[in-house]
Amino acid sequence: MTGLGKVFLVGAGPGAQDLITVRGARLLAQADVVLHDALVAPDMLALCPRAQLIDVGKRCGKQSARQDWINAQLVECASKFALVVRLKGGDPMLFGRADEELRALEEAGIAVEIVPGITTALAAAAAAQQPLTRRGIARSVAFFTSSTAPEHADPMPVTPDADTLVQYMGGREAIATARRLLAGGRADNTPVVVVENCSRAEQRIMRMDLHELAQGLEMAHGPVLVMIGEALRLRETQHGGAAPLQA
Repeated sequence: MTGLGKVFLVGAGPGAQDLITVRGARLLAQADVVLHDALVAPDMLALCPRAQLIDVGKRCGKQSARQDWINAQLVECASKFALVVRLKGGDPMLFGRADEELRALEEAGIAVEIVPGITTALAAAAAAQQPLTRRGIARSVAFFTSSTAPEHADPMPVTPDADTLVQYMGGREAIATARRLLAGGRADNTPVVVVENCSRAEQRIMRMDLHELAQGLEMAHGPVLVMIGEALRLRETQHGGAAPLQA
């Protein structure tokens, strides 16, 4: 193929417009076409006024784009446009299906570059003002998810062995995780921090312990991330909430 454009896999960060990287924002301003996730906020898309926008988002429990269709769209767009951005929530290299997209682009001989973004785990820890590591308490962190594509469903999900656990797309899956941890000997009072709509205006932070998480979670109206571990225990000098979001 000749006359191919270049594709940039860009991390949008956790949600807030001003948490995308400077490089990512610059590419959005220059892009001819932007293929974006469903969870990318409208104000983030305002950063790419000259681009054609294509919604390729996946929505849990709703009609969503198939990954093979997204791959084909990327290849087709690169044959028509000079600068193509695939805008992904968080960081492209973590739970972002980047492997499939990279393979499709490489097989088509299309140049690709990756621009990292702030992954939600780190933004959630910042929002709660709760480090994921703590000297003498927690020196290992595991990021994991129990949500998989139907063809890769695991009937017996495994919970990682780390001092601090961060479960992406938590929700109901986090309840099952809590029950497995309790059955495996984790203490009932192990601290848990749940962050919904991280970094957005409607952000909500909930604190509980592992026993309470095992009993259930309130209905969430946005993406949920669940952090579990002793590093998340409130400091003696810390209030239960977090600093309000700044304009």
